[in-house]
Formats: sequence, structure tokens, C-alpha cells
Amino acid sequence: MYLLASLFVSSALSTTAMSAGKFKSPDILVLGDSQFTFGSGPSFLDFFQNIKSKCNPNQGQSRDLEKLGNMSVAVIGVRSSSLPSWTARSKKGKGAVCDVDQKWKVNAGSYGTVNKTKNIYIQIGKGPQYQFCKKKLSPFEAMFKDKYYDPKLLVMSFLGNSSSGWAKNPTMALNDVQKTMAQIPDDMPCIFITSAPSYKKKTNDMRVRAQENLKQAFQKSGSRCTFVEGLTPQTIAANLGVKNHFRRKKSGAVKDPYHPNKRAAKKFFEIEKNAICKAIFAQIK
Repeated sequence: MYLLASLFVSSALSTTAMSAGKFKSPDILVLGDSQFTFGSGPSFLDFFQNIKSKCNPNQGQSRDLEKLGNMSVAVIGVRSSSLPSWTARSKKGKGAVCDVDQKWKVNAGSYGTVNKTKNIYIQIGKGPQYQFCKKKLSPFEAMFKDKYYDPKLLVMSFLGNSSSGWAKNPTMALNDVQKTMAQIPDDMPCIFITSAPSYKKKTNDMRVRAQENLKQAFQKSGSRCTFVEGLTPQTIAANLGVKNHFRRKKSGAVKDPYHPNKRAAKKFFEIEKNAICKAIFAQIK
């Protein structure tokens, strides 16, 4: 599945690099998949740029937020990527992150401090802020090597591309989580949020199974990350069969049932706000 083509035509071809100068790591890094590009990227950026107003911290929590520095935020969503592609060292294994799309020359959406342009579409590997593709290193290893990226809080949001495998095979989920935690610096606070629900019941049912296996994997691995369930009865009800939360054809029929739109993303954060805020404060306590 490769739906980016329908969204960026001429603008995608005019991606510009960050202005010259030394790259500075964001204080908060949010990584995800194509859900960011198709709808939720701006909502993730808005939420984490405005933690103080969104989470209404008490006095102690306000002091804890100082650990996040200036709270600069980068949100990067790479199409078709998931934990296996971020932890793979082989060219084929990390292809979802590193391969250049031959037609559009871009494979990701970028928001926040790492993208000062008006064009959200970028290609991982191009530009001083996206050097995640190094020989014999996984994207995670390249990202965190020598503190190139050194966020004070890492947020990951994945499910779709690996959900079928995770739903069927708990061992696969555990292996992927163990590889991930082995490549993330030991002292880096982290949160994992599973992706928002889709339009179809069958897909959501499968992803709920994947989410449960992944949650168990984080627990069994002894992961220090806080796990936030993106698929809950409330979030599923908000998206299941709701056409206005997905891109539609001129006829009104849903043409993309997998990627909730900006309207859906706002609703997702309304529902998930307390759980995400709780996770943030648990990690920086």
C-alpha cells in the first residue's frame, strides 16, 4: 500500500533542506508511520508542543516538565514503517525507512523543529536532520549514535504495518520490542502509543489482538516505556463506520479506511488526552 502518491504532486518535488548550520536535536521526538502524514501529524505536534495547556500539570509535574528543556518537538512519520524497519540493519530490512521512492522522491512527513519549510513531505536520508540510513546500522542506531538525536522524551506510534504479524504471533511482537529496547539509549524516557483505529471492524478486531500482544511484549521484555492503548472502546467507536473521519471519493464512499484524517486525529486526542498526559508524567517523574 502506498497512498502518498495521491496527496503530493508538485509540492513533493520541491522539498527543500533545512537551512545550513549545525543540527540540533529536538527535546521531544515523535516517530510514527503514514498515519502522521495523512492526518495525525499536526495533532501530535500540537499536543506535544502544548503539554502544559493540554495536561494541566500540578506544581510537581510542572517542575518535572523542566526536564524536557525548551520542549522543542519533532514529529516524523515514515510510510509503511514499523518497529522491524527501524531496528533492521540490512538494506532490505530497513527499506521502508531508507529506500527512495522512484516516482515521488519522498517517503515521509515531517513537522516541527526539524522542518522549517511549508512542505511536510521529505525523504529520509536527505538533509542534515534525517540522516538515519548508515551502512551496517539500523535507523534507530544511526539516529542515536553519538547523540545525533538525543531527545529527552521519545514517543513511538506504530501498529498498522506490523499488526497482522503481531496479532498472529506474540513471539514476533516480543522479538520486535526486545530489538527496539536494545537500540534505544537506556536512559531515554519513552512512550509507545498504538495507532488510531481504522474505518472497518475487521481491521480493528485484528489490530486489537495485535495491540494486546504488543502490550504483553512490552511487559515481558521489562521495557521502561509507558504503553498507551490507541485502540480503546471509545476511540474505536469514534472511527468505526464514521465516514467523516476518513478521506472519501466524490461519491462520498470512503477511499482510505486505514488513515484517519485531521478531524479524526483531533477526536483521538480528546479521548486519549488523560492517558497520554499520565504517560508523559510517568516518564519524566
